[in-house]
Amino acid sequence: MSAEAKRRMDGNGPMKDRVCVGAITGGFGIKGEVRLRSFCAKPESIASYGPLSSEDGTTTWDLRLVRPAKGGFIGRLSGVTTKEEADALRGTTLHVARNRLPELPEDEFYNADLIGLLVLDTGGTELGRITAVLNHGAGDLLEISRNDAGPDILLPLTRAIVPTIDLTDGRIVIDPPEGLFD
Repeated sequence: MSAEAKRRMDGNGPMKDRVCVGAITGGFGIKGEVRLRSFCAKPESIASYGPLSSEDGTTTWDLRLVRPAKGGFIGRLSGVTTKEEADALRGTTLHVARNRLPELPEDEFYNADLIGLLVLDTGGTELGRITAVLNHGAGDLLEISRNDAGPDILLPLTRAIVPTIDLTDGRIVIDPPEGLFD
């Protein structure tokens, strides 16, 4: 397991205090505007949660959405005034303090809540732990570390494959395709 995966799994660390709400996909124009993708249920909400920070929390910005764009928005980040500064932020994920986000209904969760959960199969066999929730545009994928029993596994986060998510007990139950964990 990588150091990054271990850091993400730290239930007491900064990743549990902050939630990733978007990502900068590149610069736009010559005045420091950025293209960004929102991961929020209401995409425009990304600008309403207060200051956004980098993943490591060392840099914060206020965000003003300028206009919608294909696949997201064009926005202005405080302190970013040149094309070069905006271009340098490409790939930066944007995080917000968890306490700034709305409370969710009982049957919903933030993807960040899944990091570190124990993964069991439908028979109760422990398979590993979730180290990340990824999304490359086609839906959420769970990255599962197999407790040093082989390479990490990527599994689609669908109700058919993940029938049970139990945040209270810190576990999920999966029904993986035949042979995936062999």
